[in-house]
Amino acid sequence: MVLFGLAASMIGCASDRPKPTTLNELTPKIAGRQVWAAQLPSGVDFDLTIAAGNGRVTVASGNGTVQMLDAEKGQALWSVAIGERLSAGVGSDGRFAAVVTQSGQVVALDSGREIWRKPIRANVTTAPLVAGERVFVLAVDRSVHAFDALDGRRLWVYRRSGEALTLSQPGVILPYKNTLLVGNGPRLVALDPLSGETKWDVAVAITRGTNEVERLSDLVGPAMRRGSQVCARAFQAGIGCVDAERGTLLWSRNHAGATGMGGDDKLVFGADANDRISAWRAGTGEQVWSNETLLYRGLTAPYLLGRSVVMGDIEGRVHFFDPATGDVVLRLPTDGSAIAGQPMVAGTTLVVVTRKGGVYGFRPE
Repeated sequence: MVLFGLAASMIGCASDRPKPTTLNELTPKIAGRQVWAAQLPSGVDFDLTIAAGNGRVTVASGNGTVQMLDAEKGQALWSVAIGERLSAGVGSDGRFAAVVTQSGQVVALDSGREIWRKPIRANVTTAPLVAGERVFVLAVDRSVHAFDALDGRRLWVYRRSGEALTLSQPGVILPYKNTLLVGNGPRLVALDPLSGETKWDVAVAITRGTNEVERLSDLVGPAMRRGSQVCARAFQAGIGCVDAERGTLLWSRNHAGATGMGGDDKLVFGADANDRISAWRAGTGEQVWSNETLLYRGLTAPYLLGRSVVMGDIEGRVHFFDPATGDVVLRLPTDGSAIAGQPMVAGTTLVVVTRKGGVYGFRPE
């Protein structure tokens, strides 16, 4: 039997963690400022995936409101009320957008207009992927469901006997050329997006432990992709990078953590379970530096923006690091509530969303 909902208890409640490290006074070493702010009609009670592209950003609130904003000015281009609470964030290719409701409905939008909704008999905590006029949904049981974006026809379903336990937090699903990459346990699996057939699969990390709980090691999103290299974290087990062109493991390192990865073809970044931030060489996995100044601050997955690595924390602050040294070079505030997912760039604007539903646009200079 497959069991769900374990992630929250394993990651730990806030009361179980030490108090966040007190922030030191910081003299900014780079310039950056807030350029706009918007407000969703309700807060965000899940790890939000911000869908960005074409100078636009699509966001969603827990009550089922989906909005597309102009990333330059923060103006709402359209807003839709789904009518139900959502179980995960929103996926969008700039035209189509898709969400999943808590009642198990996949809902698709076309330029802000609902065009279909279809039932899915699975729990979903990962934002859908919209690509190639298809909607791909990764369920908590790590099944993958493919729909036609135009009319909602179910195209195929991928199921594979997985681990006895799976995480109820966002998993890994992303495109690579004409291939769909998904996480299944500690393995990265390549699927044919037209048929759902497996092309290859490779273990990102080796599971260890004496029982199912200790061996739980689902890939957690977001993964990082630059060119043919895809790097991902296996929950509480390790991190690794895969050559998506060949379907081979490039390297793997033990590193216990619960959030996704960021980086480029030179360096890969991530935080461990205590929010110790590290950088590794993308080609070899050699550790370059680590930073312990933000321990227990509930850091998001990192995003590499030009010459800065950006992470949000549990108090709504956005931290910018020098990717070469790990030094904090800038810190910007929001509304005091936790940043709800990985920061994202749309056009020239860095966008973050808070648990209170605040949407903020920043522009480092």
